[in-house]
Amino acid sequence: MNHPHRPAPVSFAQALKFWLWLGCVSFGGPAGQIALMHEELVVRRRWISEKRYLHALHYCMLLPGPEAQQLATYTGWLMHGTRGGIAAGALFVLPSLVLLIALSWAYTVWGQHPWGQALLWGLKPAVTALVLQAVHRMAKRTLKAPWLWALAGASLLGTLVGVGFPWLVAAAALVGWAMARQRPMQGSAHGQTGAAQEATAALIDDHTPTPEHSRYTTGRLLRTSGIGLALWAFTLGGLALWLGAGHTLVRMGGFFTEAALLTFGGAYAVLPYVTQAAVSQFGWLSATQMMDGLALGETTPGPLIIVVAFVGFLGGQGQALLGDPLLGGIAAACVVTWFTFLPSFIFILAGGPLVESSRHVPTLNGPLQAISAAVIGVMLQLAGTFAWHTGWPTAQWSQPDWPALALTAPAAWLLIARQWPVVRVLAVCALVGMGVQWV
Repeated sequence: MNHPHRPAPVSFAQALKFWLWLGCVSFGGPAGQIALMHEELVVRRRWISEKRYLHALHYCMLLPGPEAQQLATYTGWLMHGTRGGIAAGALFVLPSLVLLIALSWAYTVWGQHPWGQALLWGLKPAVTALVLQAVHRMAKRTLKAPWLWALAGASLLGTLVGVGFPWLVAAAALVGWAMARQRPMQGSAHGQTGAAQEATAALIDDHTPTPEHSRYTTGRLLRTSGIGLALWAFTLGGLALWLGAGHTLVRMGGFFTEAALLTFGGAYAVLPYVTQAAVSQFGWLSATQMMDGLALGETTPGPLIIVVAFVGFLGGQGQALLGDPLLGGIAAACVVTWFTFLPSFIFILAGGPLVESSRHVPTLNGPLQAISAAVIGVMLQLAGTFAWHTGWPTAQWSQPDWPALALTAPAAWLLIARQWPVVRVLAVCALVGMGVQWV
C-alpha cells in the first residue's frame, strides 16, 4: 500500500554514495555508529522503519563479529540484494582500513618519539571514556525492565569469574524465552504507536512485502553458504600453498577466522580475546602496543574491530614478511581484515532471509532482547579493563597515573552528559597529552 509520505525509491548509485559517506564519518565505536545509522536510515532518510531496523540490529548483536558493520551489510542487502550488502559492508570498512594502515606505519616510525608518546597518552583516557559512553547508550536503549538490568549485572559477574561469552548468550536467550512466555515484553524497543508509524512511513516499513531476494529458501541458504566457505578455503588454502602452512600470514588467517566465529557480543567482546592471543600466544605485539593500537583505532571511522589491522601490520612488519617490512605489514593488515570480516558477510547474506521470515515471530523478541542485555555486562567489563590499563599502566595499584585518571573523568562527562562529538573529545584529549608533555 502506497503512503503519501513514503520516500522515493533509492537507486543503487545513491546508496553507494551514502555507504561511502558513512564509512568516512562513522566515528565513535559500535554504539555511536548504530546511533548514527538509526538517525540517518530511520529518522532522516526513512529508508527503513524503526521496527525492521531494530529486528535487524538484534540479529546482528546475536552474531559473532562487528555488529555495526553487519547492520550496514544487512540494510544494504535488504535494499539492493547481494550487491547492496557487499557494497555497504565493504565501504563501511575500507576507509578505516586505509587510514589505519597509514597510522600504523606512522606509529612504527614516530611512536616512540616523546611527542608521539604524549599524543597516545592523551588518547588512552578518551578510549576508556568512549567505551563507557557505549555502555551508557546501549543501556538506555536496551534495559527497559528490571529483569534486563538483573541480566546485565549477572553477565558482568559471569564475565569477571571467567564464564565464556557463548555460555552467557545461551543462558540469556533461555531467560528471555522464559520471560516472553510468562508475560509480554515490557518496554520493548519495538514499542511504537500506530499513529507514529503512520506519520513516519519508511521506504521499507513494517508492512512492506518481503523482496524476492530476501525470501527464505533452503537452496538459497545452502548456495550462499557454500560460496562463502569456498572463498574462505580458496584464500586460506592459497596462502598455505604459496607460503607454507606454518607461515605467519597463514596463522593469522586461521586465528582471525576463529576469532570472527567464536567471539560473540560484537567488537567489544572480540577485543579481549584478540588481545590475549596476539600478545601472549603469538607475540605479534606487546600489551602496550595493543593499547596504543586501540587508541589509534578509535581515531578512525568505521568498525572498532578494524584495530585487528594494526595487530596484523605490526606482526607482519616485525617479521619482515615478503622480504620487506612495510610490504609485509600492509599484506598482513589486509589478510587479517579479510578473514575477520568474511564471516560477517556470510552470516548476513546467507542468514538474512531466515531472519526476515521470523519478523512476525514474537517469541524471538524475548531472547534477542535478553542477549542485548547480556552484551552490556561484557562491555562494562571491557571498560574496566581499559580503565585499568589507562590509570595503572604498570599494573600496580600503588602506582596510579593520576593525570590519566583525571583526564578520563571529564572525557566521559563530555561524551555522555554534554554529548560532544567523538572527534572533538579525541582532539581535546590529544592536546592535553601534548600539553602535559610540554610542561
